[in-house]
Amino acid sequence: MSDLAWVPQSCTLPTAERPLRVAEWDALFAEVPAAVSRPEPLRLRLVLADGPGVAERVRELAERESGCCSFFTFTTDRDGDDGDGTGSMSLDIAVDPAHAAVLDALAARIDTAGRR
Repeated sequence: MSDLAWVPQSCTLPTAERPLRVAEWDALFAEVPAAVSRPEPLRLRLVLADGPGVAERVRELAERESGCCSFFTFTTDRDGDDGDGTGSMSLDIAVDPAHAAVLDALAARIDTAGRR
């Protein structure tokens, strides 16, 4: 999925910056263990291992993504201590029906990044 053809025209991020942003998401998903579910057709839920700087990194990246791709709705929630001194956080990513294919592509990228 190195081809960015799935990025919709409604994305206002300059074309030259898109591969860099995709690489940021890929790096996050490769570095931070995540469990992924699809509780609804238009929503992904990621449960991420929370460590130093993870919550801030996720929120900052989601905020920048919302700035150029207004069809995304990101919701984060800190899930607290998992009983072993570590915590987790959830990241919900929702889209409108017109952008379901973008969510599908993102889910595939998360799956690929997690296997690296």
